[in-house]
Amino acid sequence: MKKIIAITICLFFTAGSFAQSKDEQAVRNALDIQTNAWNNGNIDVFMQTYWKSDSLVFIGKTGPTYGWRPTLDNYKKRYPDTAAMGKLHFDLLQLKPINNNYYFVIGNWHLKRTIGDIGGIFTLLFRKIEGHWVIIADHTS
Repeated sequence: MKKIIAITICLFFTAGSFAQSKDEQAVRNALDIQTNAWNNGNIDVFMQTYWKSDSLVFIGKTGPTYGWRPTLDNYKKRYPDTAAMGKLHFDLLQLKPINNNYYFVIGNWHLKRTIGDIGGIFTLLFRKIEGHWVIIADHTS
């Protein structure tokens, strides 16, 4: 009986670890989608990883922007062509689950561009909505 209990406990913790690593991989995949879309000059696909809601918040150097559409419009205004967009690279510093529905990410971003490289740091709050991990808050500087 003790062996059955021990095995059950081990399976429970293994299943929990698997779910966590599966969620982390889904968050990493979302960031890969962003990188690939950006590097292909496609801001529309890049934005698919964001929550399509008026409650999305993006905080940049000019302050907060609320909503998916205004965030998309800001990206398109600031990066009107592939020369301005350059090639994106993320260095992920931390990926931390908050609970089963939220993930917190810290990283560095870098754009290699012919018009001059730029970069900074970001924090992202991901939320699992209808089985998909989306960014609900982005603070990029």
